[in-house]
Amino acid sequence: MAVSDLDPVVAAALAECPVFDGHNDLPSVLRGEAGYGVAGLDRPTPYQTDLPRMVVGGVGAQFWSAWAPADLPEPEAVVSTLEQIDAIHRLVAAYPDRLQFARTAADVRAAWAAGRIASLIGVEGGHSIAESLAVLRSFARLGARYLTLTHMNNLSWADSATDQPKHGGLTDEGRAVVAELNRIGLLVDLSHTSADTQRAALAVTRAPLIFSHSSAHAVNPHPRNVPDDVLASVARNGGVVQVTFVPDFVSPAVAEWSRAARAAAQARFEGGPPGGGWKPAPRPGETAEQALARGKAEGGGNPFFGALADYERDHPRPVVTVEDVVPHVEHVREVAGIDHVGLGSDFDGFPYFPEGLSDVAAYPRLLGLLAERGWSSSELAKLTGGNVLRVLEAAEEAAVEPLYSGRP
Repeated sequence: MAVSDLDPVVAAALAECPVFDGHNDLPSVLRGEAGYGVAGLDRPTPYQTDLPRMVVGGVGAQFWSAWAPADLPEPEAVVSTLEQIDAIHRLVAAYPDRLQFARTAADVRAAWAAGRIASLIGVEGGHSIAESLAVLRSFARLGARYLTLTHMNNLSWADSATDQPKHGGLTDEGRAVVAELNRIGLLVDLSHTSADTQRAALAVTRAPLIFSHSSAHAVNPHPRNVPDDVLASVARNGGVVQVTFVPDFVSPAVAEWSRAARAAAQARFEGGPPGGGWKPAPRPGETAEQALARGKAEGGGNPFFGALADYERDHPRPVVTVEDVVPHVEHVREVAGIDHVGLGSDFDGFPYFPEGLSDVAAYPRLLGLLAERGWSSSELAKLTGGNVLRVLEAAEEAAVEPLYSGRP
């Protein structure tokens, strides 16, 4: 979509504030598909993300996800997260004319002024700090700007949205993690957490917080989506919910189909679905190609995904489109308010996305639908990035001892 083809309202919004997306999993794709190689992203790729399409999509800032699987032992998750952080730094360094590393709101604005995409780091999952605030502070010094408190599984100190409740939200240790995030100026990210964890974090945080990639529970009652009472609390907190495009979270029909598909696939495996699928990173002296070959030889990959594909052949998944995302955006706006809604795609974190919203070039299509429904350019600019930029700045101002400045 060329700039000249944009709805004038959308074009004005993107000129005022480019898209500041809350979550993109390109680093994990680079690990699995390229052995952490970062070449070739300045031309079309088979991924959902590349630099030319980010420009077309109006992306001006991106939280790149530093993610490790939640079922890894926590010390291994720390190593994998460091590898992800390293990949993000190498990605930014490989394209200095396109990307610019950012730690602060001022850095984001400076990148925009230079015509570059601001690149920030979000650590996805508290398992990656292995119960150590020293690890958390080390991630901050390396440029991490948010911590998602949980991923798919409960931790010793917090409940996940997709596990059986264990703590009723946060333990005292979990509240201490939130306090440290506030103290050093990192954003608290509540995506993936249980509703009780969300309520507990909102009760103790001193700074506005975010949901980096979640949608509205009232529109689709998926456990990964945000209930209305929490949306109202986010408004009082001054935070932002960055609506995601993941089909399971967007569409009740797709969510139901996915539950049936997973149940059918799990039935093939006695004792539950197998683990695996986290491909190895290159060892010292090993090329990316050699690491990929080693992963294949070691049986990298998860047969569970093959079982899901078999189910899909006989049971086509329901269609989900960009129009299905609109009610989530508008519901968050209705309950939390225009100052508390944003966008967090989760591109390259899911194998497929809604029709018309399938990659990083597609944000203007969603914005165009909202413009048709009466959103003004200034309102769209809050959605695209103005709100999350404000929250990032507020977390900086609330910090007692910020560690993102690079000082020890």
